[in-house]
Amino acid sequence: MTVEILQPGVGEITGDHYLASSPATVLWGRLPCEADAPVLTIASGESVTVDTVSHEGILEDQGKDPAAYFGGHGVPASSVLHDAVDIAGGLSRDPAADGPHVVTGPVFVTGAAPGDLLRITVEKLVPRVPYGVISNRHGKGALVGELPRGEHNVSVFTPVVERDGALFGALALAEGGDRVVEFPLAPFLGTMGVAVSGVDRPHSVPPGSHGGNIDINLLVEGTVLYLPVQVPGALAYVGDPHFAQGDGEVALTALEASLRATLRFDVVPRSEALASFGELSGPLVRTDEYLVPTGLDPDLDEAMRRCVRAALSLLQARYGMAEHLAYAYLSAATDFDISQVVDIVCGVHARIRESDFAAVSEASA
Repeated sequence: MTVEILQPGVGEITGDHYLASSPATVLWGRLPCEADAPVLTIASGESVTVDTVSHEGILEDQGKDPAAYFGGHGVPASSVLHDAVDIAGGLSRDPAADGPHVVTGPVFVTGAAPGDLLRITVEKLVPRVPYGVISNRHGKGALVGELPRGEHNVSVFTPVVERDGALFGALALAEGGDRVVEFPLAPFLGTMGVAVSGVDRPHSVPPGSHGGNIDINLLVEGTVLYLPVQVPGALAYVGDPHFAQGDGEVALTALEASLRATLRFDVVPRSEALASFGELSGPLVRTDEYLVPTGLDPDLDEAMRRCVRAALSLLQARYGMAEHLAYAYLSAATDFDISQVVDIVCGVHARIRESDFAAVSEASA
């Protein structure tokens, strides 16, 4: 398996629509709001292939020149993405006021209305380049004031290697050393969201009820994200592509790198949403194995409490489980994981095994 350089529009496009990332179709450091005009309009049930662009390699502390930055790490000019170059050269942001993320959209989904859910199915994720970057910046990360050491931010260029038909990130054990640790890639989009009401664009870093930068690494190919629709048409967007991330994302970023993502967007009417999940106040992930409610708050302890409450509400609404028994089940059988602690608003997500409720579901069918 090798990684083909997927320049904008080049290579296989599997979605019903194609959405490139360009200065005309992205926001840099902000998320769409109700006042933003859509860059694409689709019907519910249609899919979109999006060429997402990572912010790593285009930021100001990296020179805002991806050709020079990646060229300094031995990447030939032909392997630097043209859309990354165009965005870095054509857009600007205020580093003191805006986030770092390149966010593509918004996409208007016909028929979506406040009270509905937007279901985003991750159909395909393909690396666009064979390299990425992991960064630790001052004032950011889990060890603020300790790391990075010295005056400068740290960005670690990380090549992708192939072993036995699989792709791995490769990190040296020491600067300039030839011994490396390899870890498997598990691509996902850190940012998937819907627009908020009003005319103010949210900062791209903190996640919320709108989704946004939730950084849940379970959202690999074949998984689903449900989001409460807040404005007509949902005005969905994506960004912050990752090749891999550990829960917590402690350094600030994980292995950030551009992906070609094919996503299907479906409107779930309010009545169906309530019957399936109850009243959702924030993102809900579904994998082949788990239902994954979330909790978000600047305080990690409160994020945990919110996640527990969301899990209790889900079990009560979906399975009719008594609250005290649902609480006992969660304590005995459910893992609560830290999504990330570096995005101003911390995230916790629970992994509820659907197979545990197979007999209940069959009985009620």
